[in-house]
Amino acid sequence: MTFHATATHSLVPVADIGVIIRSARNARRPRVTQAKLGALIGYSESWVSRVEKGQITPPWATLLKIAALLHITVEDLAQALHPHEPEEVPGAESDGRVSGPAARVAIHQVAEDQEDVVLRRKLLRAAVGVSTVVITGTAAAAKGRQPVFTDPSAALEAALFQPPQADPLPLDRLVLALRAAREDFQQARYAALSEDLPKLLATATATCDNLTGHHRENAQAALARAYAMAGELAIKTRSGTAWVAADRALTAARASGQAAPLGEAARVLAVTMRQAGRSHAALDVLAGACATLAEDARPAAQDVRAASLLTAAYTAAHTGDRSRALDLAGEAEEIGRRLAQGPDTDSFTIHATRAQCDAFHISIHNVLGTPDEGITYARRINPSVFTTPERRARYWTDTARMWARLGDHERTFAALRAVEQQAPEEARRPSVRALTADLLYSPVNLPGLTEYAARTRAAHN
Repeated sequence: MTFHATATHSLVPVADIGVIIRSARNARRPRVTQAKLGALIGYSESWVSRVEKGQITPPWATLLKIAALLHITVEDLAQALHPHEPEEVPGAESDGRVSGPAARVAIHQVAEDQEDVVLRRKLLRAAVGVSTVVITGTAAAAKGRQPVFTDPSAALEAALFQPPQADPLPLDRLVLALRAAREDFQQARYAALSEDLPKLLATATATCDNLTGHHRENAQAALARAYAMAGELAIKTRSGTAWVAADRALTAARASGQAAPLGEAARVLAVTMRQAGRSHAALDVLAGACATLAEDARPAAQDVRAASLLTAAYTAAHTGDRSRALDLAGEAEEIGRRLAQGPDTDSFTIHATRAQCDAFHISIHNVLGTPDEGITYARRINPSVFTTPERRARYWTDTARMWARLGDHERTFAALRAVEQQAPEEARRPSVRALTADLLYSPVNLPGLTEYAARTRAAHN
């Protein structure tokens, strides 16, 4: 039914940008050759070879393209470009993650999720070339003290209604700062993200105002993604600011003239509408976005189209339309299969991988009242294939809902514990706390549940 109207890698910091690029390129599956990487960024195979040998240092804009294609993190870029400012990785020597400069070692998921925020900010400052205050907005936060905002909702209100003063950034540095914020979202570091958003949004706005022509359009695309990310955070915290963030994301996306940011903004608006009980209207918004995205064959646009179709499938389930929900999910999965054959993108929250589509089927059957049909999908998912803690936590949340609807309290609690293990801040989301509270006040006695509820603030939900 047509709807009209891979692994992310983290590198141990090394002081050689060529080694990082070569290691990340060889780690991709399917493997990216020097010729293919060169073609994707507009350079020759021999140029890529010279970069990897350390004979050439690419310009910022090119580095950002390479980083996006190979999933090189902001921290690695910063450390490689500033090798004389070494930073110690907590626990590096004790768990065997450190080796020679040519080594590329995957960091354990949970240890990576708990990465030191101060280290992240120091590296970001080096990479962006500005004071950390420009990103966090406060000197106290720059020194690693207690965040100004402990409640993400309060920070979102400040970002949207009381924005701080900000100066423009060069566009490539704005994109890098936005990517760092996106990593906070993907790592489920919502408190840190909420600290950065007020100044980041203000800086992005100032950058747009300072540019003209094509550069301004690209800055508007970055601003749209920043507002869409603010909307996603508002959705997670059930903040009323989601409406404002989504509207501003749409305004900036339209000004950019680019389909992918427009589709992402529309998806955030549709989720906001669905949470407000307006699922049919949300489907109309998603239909229009998918129609626009269908005309843009570029992978980034099709990636967002697939994400929008998955959101539409879940939304259709809320209207009780089983056939439409399953058809839309199937269409998204087909697009995901096609995208898997080409370069993937990492700008957005949801990618229509097989595992992600399976996870959405669990959600869809939970809403349709047929959670037993979700068991098949849950059993064939290996949670480690989800490339971010935010997505892994979302999978465990959906699984917990499935077991709760089936009356299996032990498996429900096991899934909730997995949410906390993967992303502690996800376990404190209002919807997850409500699920914990239901389990807490059910007629069961599960060892550790009371302590879990207290840690996640669900005891008085």
